[in-house]
Amino acid sequence: MKRGVFTAPVVAGVALVGFYTLLISGADAITKMIAQGYAAPQLFALSGGLVAVFCLLLNRRSGHGMRTRCPGAMAIRAGATVAGTVAFFYAFYLLPFADVFLFIALIPIFAALMSGPLLDEPLRRQAWAALALGTVGVMCLFPGGFGSVGLGHLVALAAAFFGTVSMVASRYIGMRDNNLLAQVFYPNLALMGVMALTLPFVFRPMGLADLGLVLAYAILLFGARWVLVAALQILPAYVVTPLVNLQFLWMVVIGAVVFGEAPDAFVYVGAGIVILAGVWLIYDQAKQQHEPVRCVPAKAVPAE
Repeated sequence: MKRGVFTAPVVAGVALVGFYTLLISGADAITKMIAQGYAAPQLFALSGGLVAVFCLLLNRRSGHGMRTRCPGAMAIRAGATVAGTVAFFYAFYLLPFADVFLFIALIPIFAALMSGPLLDEPLRRQAWAALALGTVGVMCLFPGGFGSVGLGHLVALAAAFFGTVSMVASRYIGMRDNNLLAQVFYPNLALMGVMALTLPFVFRPMGLADLGLVLAYAILLFGARWVLVAALQILPAYVVTPLVNLQFLWMVVIGAVVFGEAPDAFVYVGAGIVILAGVWLIYDQAKQQHEPVRCVPAKAVPAE
């Protein structure tokens, strides 16, 4: 290892990624808590609107506006974000907290496969091998065979798929448009709009404590997205992505402390295999780059 690798910017970037995983795990924990007593529209109509307002307030300072050069791709990203967000909501409701991580960790692998036909990027055999290895990791959730596959697992898989579509659409937009704020604003505006249409059918009065949780969720989510963007401006994406797997540790701790859940050994083994698959894929991609490209990955904003 070369001397000077752990420079101040590198340490700052790693710290930002660690902070991001804590923020996003906290937001996911609130999702699971709200899901125990309310339907998805109750959380996302409010939080989506709050995040959209945060974007507008930030835009007043930056003055970049909310125009996008890719309205079609933005519409796809917004639709996929709505579908993926709702699917993850019910996945957290149906599954133990840490179990959902295995499906979240599949998103970078799915993205590598989807980027080939959609972004005209070279599709390497290693991507298929990583997907196969990741599938083995997910199978560790079912030591008794496919008979133990439940609705929650199918919903989580659908959530991972839609999350991947949103991420790939984000990368497509980011290659053509540098307005990051628009990529956060429009999906959350769509989320608020769709959820508001169904809210009258499922609305339940919320106490101040639950409203506080919704506000905390919006703040954590908005903060997490921008912390990740800041990290990607310091570190290349192939370094950031494996570090994001620190989220599993937070999810295990939060699951134990908040929800009284203790993942069994198969979950740890499965998570390790899925993480290994993702790191292997990222390492292979990094080898193909003569020098890291920092500006393009920084414009890919994960699904909200």
